[in-house]
Amino acid sequence: MKPLVPAAPLTAGAIVATVAASSAIPDEERLLQGVAVLESWGLNCLRPEIVGRHWGYLAGTDQERRGDFLTPESVSLLACARGGWGAARLLESELPWRPGWLLGFSDVTALLWSRLAAGYDGGIHGPLLTTLAEEPGWSQERLRQLLFGEPASDLNGVGLGGGQATGPLVVANLTVATHLLGSDHMPDLRGALLIFEDVGEAPYRIDRMLTQWRLCGALNGLAGIGFGHFQDCFDDDRPRDWCFSLDDVLKERTGDLGIPRVLNLPIGHRPGNAALPMGRLARLDGDKGLLSLIA
Repeated sequence: MKPLVPAAPLTAGAIVATVAASSAIPDEERLLQGVAVLESWGLNCLRPEIVGRHWGYLAGTDQERRGDFLTPESVSLLACARGGWGAARLLESELPWRPGWLLGFSDVTALLWSRLAAGYDGGIHGPLLTTLAEEPGWSQERLRQLLFGEPASDLNGVGLGGGQATGPLVVANLTVATHLLGSDHMPDLRGALLIFEDVGEAPYRIDRMLTQWRLCGALNGLAGIGFGHFQDCFDDDRPRDWCFSLDDVLKERTGDLGIPRVLNLPIGHRPGNAALPMGRLARLDGDKGLLSLIA
């Protein structure tokens, strides 16, 4: 992975711009609740006119949504409003990445990965503005710590063995990342710790996606792999003894990689979505089930 252009820690008074890069935002209550959390940390949040803006199911035309990134240089954090779909469409034209911070997850994976591939630090896989207020106190505090340059605690999961490994941290929604395979927006995963989460995907579809990663060699050379929440990822259409469970699929599709593996990390589509810094050095302990930030 190429050296990253560093993001300076935020300080009180830093300016935050809201980005609506994905699906339309029908009402502002949850958005404003998330803004209130950031403002309680002393941040200065701009209030763009994005609520109700839409083009079909998207939060505006591609040009309008790309325009959300054209902010004054004084803006230190781009906070994504919600996920859904649409962010990857913006990558068809070059986005104006510059030093600073970008926050979001789910569909925002496309932006986080593109930014990382372009060599920029400051991507945070973490709560959206419309989910931030629902996060437990520890999760909100963890995000604040990362943005303000303070240490953050280890995350606990279920270890599947493989010892320990260190490497740059790359986090993603599995479905979104799968649709970036073969594009110029894939960061270099050699020696990386890759963490996946997803929502609403039956185990056979997760099997299909992980098989694609295997077939194109994208899992080769990883230092470690972890999995967060896979919310509502089950199969109601088949008898139980004719199905593989989610854990069955995750274990079988990664069991021969010979690297540390951890399940059930607190990352993904439910409250308790722990913020993680993209590209920062971390350690994955497959025996103890721990993910630790090093730098």
